[in-house]
Amino acid sequence: MDAHDRKARRARLRLAAAAVVTLGVLAAGGYVAVNAFSGGADGPTSAKASPKPSAASGSPSASAAADRMTPGKARALPLLAPKKSQNGAPLGFPDNGVGAISAAVSYWEEYAWLDDSLARKQLEVLVSPDSPQTIDKQISEVYRVREGVGLPPSGPAPAGMTFTTVVKAVRGNSLVKNGRVVQVWLQYDRYATKAEGGGDDSPLKDETVDVIMKWQNGEWRITQEPQYLKLRTFPVAYDPNSVPARQDGWWRVDHAN
Repeated sequence: MDAHDRKARRARLRLAAAAVVTLGVLAAGGYVAVNAFSGGADGPTSAKASPKPSAASGSPSASAAADRMTPGKARALPLLAPKKSQNGAPLGFPDNGVGAISAAVSYWEEYAWLDDSLARKQLEVLVSPDSPQTIDKQISEVYRVREGVGLPPSGPAPAGMTFTTVVKAVRGNSLVKNGRVVQVWLQYDRYATKAEGGGDDSPLKDETVDVIMKWQNGEWRITQEPQYLKLRTFPVAYDPNSVPARQDGWWRVDHAN
């Protein structure tokens, strides 16, 4: 393959990976209330990510330290591994905030972006019955991804060609009082492995997307129901060294082993 062909192939890979933002939107910044999760029995709750000590109970030095806290300095949020799977879909997360976040991360990292048949099987398991339009909408994105890397719209992933997604940070927000509908923002990198071998010369870095998870029938399900879409909030940009990012509820994540 000559230099021109390699450059064109690399551009197609980048374009295709960039198209994979369905079930959410790219984060363009914004100003919202600070949200984080606790894992109580009633599910995720909205709370300050870095609560400041009160004047009666905290010292000035403790308050100053909280004011300087960043996602990079704070402890990472430990993610949970799925307890089971069905048709390649990760399942078995608990009914709490960490469960909702872990389910969203596992979905985004394990989704079959290059195989429309497998992707549909995953979505049939993961998507809420109340949001059936989500399946066809997501599969149309798989078609676009495949065409972007020079493949027919439908078919299995070619041998040796993969997308690897790594979620680095999350921001969770309960959209309802009982914590059973949760918006999860994900900050991630994506790397392509090309069919002819070799790694991705130009991986996608620091991409941001949100997914809405709904507790239903004993599992966290993906939903795009209009009543929840209108409740979405938009975060400040994630940066591990940013005080505003920490105050806005961003957490680094610690992946389950």
